Amino acid sequence: MNRQPEITFNLYPSLLDAYQDYLGSEDTWLKFWGNSDTPSVTLEEFEHKQFRGLIDRINRVQPAWEDTEKRDRGTAFNMFIDCLVAGKKDETLEIETVQRDNGSCYKMFYNGRWFVFPKTVCAEFYSYFKGAQSQVYAEALLPTQYGNVKLYGFIDELMPTAIHDIKVTGSYEAWKFKDKWQRVVYPYCINESGGSVADFEYNILLITENRGGTYYDTKTEYYNYTEADRLRLTAFVEDFTEFIEQHRELITDKKIFNLLNS
Repeated sequence: MNRQPEITFNLYPSLLDAYQDYLGSEDTWLKFWGNSDTPSVTLEEFEHKQFRGLIDRINRVQPAWEDTEKRDRGTAFNMFIDCLVAGKKDETLEIETVQRDNGSCYKMFYNGRWFVFPKTVCAEFYSYFKGAQSQVYAEALLPTQYGNVKLYGFIDELMPTAIHDIKVTGSYEAWKFKDKWQRVVYPYCINESGGSVADFEYNILLITENRGGTYYDTKTEYYNYTEADRLRLTAFVEDFTEFIEQHRELITDKKIFNLLNS
């Protein structure tokens, strides 16, 4: 009988992103408050807020100060594209057709809010992803000096030669999502599970709102997964697991340690 490998930690890409954001706390503070003589928040206060936010994320607790509207908008759009690709409805997503200045639109009710997306934009994404597999679960073990770490998550759209992640954002600069970990974790998981894929795309819907109205544009970021990415992933995961162990007493969601909650 084959013995299953022991797993020391369970991690997923958005959790790695949260740790990445925490490590960049000083750079973020300098970007928004560094030139102010009287910043509304000090660097120490901001770093503490980022720390607490990371611990909440690990414990799967939504911070009291977090506004989920932008996240819900992205989720609603992603769910609808999945419905179009699969050719079926999602009962949690209420959809109407409305007219706006930019033409015929889909109006979607999700998590207590309405979101509007032009039909032309939805058709563009549907046409691009037609035939894809949506919300594909992927997992793989990553050997580290602290044991085997299970990496897992859901791929938005899986095509024969590329992995795709859909993003919705209100602002954009070149390579905005280059530090996100989906583009490394998911190719690693697919390849370790017997697949072969090196290409990853972030397919981005940019929504710009101003006094003149609401404007929609699409962007694409292309990445290629390499051996260097795997080495970088291993080093980063080891650093994160060290952080987790250092603050183990603050972590209530024991699933991260591959343990069931009591």
